[in-house]
Amino acid sequence: MADPAATRPFGDEPSTSDVPQKPRPDRPLYGGFSRFELELEFVQSLANPYYLNHLASQKVIQDPSFTEYLRYLQYFTQPPYTRYLSYPAPSLKALQLLQQEKFRQDILSPDVVARLADEWLLASIKAR
Repeated sequence: MADPAATRPFGDEPSTSDVPQKPRPDRPLYGGFSRFELELEFVQSLANPYYLNHLASQKVIQDPSFTEYLRYLQYFTQPPYTRYLSYPAPSLKALQLLQQEKFRQDILSPDVVARLADEWLLASIKAR
């Protein structure tokens, strides 16, 4: 089986330990955070349908480079990375849905946002 880290072009590996690690001088920090930490935070924010609506209303999700970035973030669907997500089901579902042009248009609708918020909240409650 191929190493999932090999699909990550920047090589920032998450720690396999739950103990916080010291920053490594050979890995750049962005505002004090590693690239992985920033990407993790962003993927988790996708679990919020209101944030998705905001991105759509600002036309961020229509930008082809944003779509490419979402494609890059698919590494979070791999088990070594999924375990770091606080809300894996809605985060990964949003990552999947954002690949679809129709969803990127539909998320502008307040009805769609409300329905997703209800569905994902119920799923989070059931998962606990």
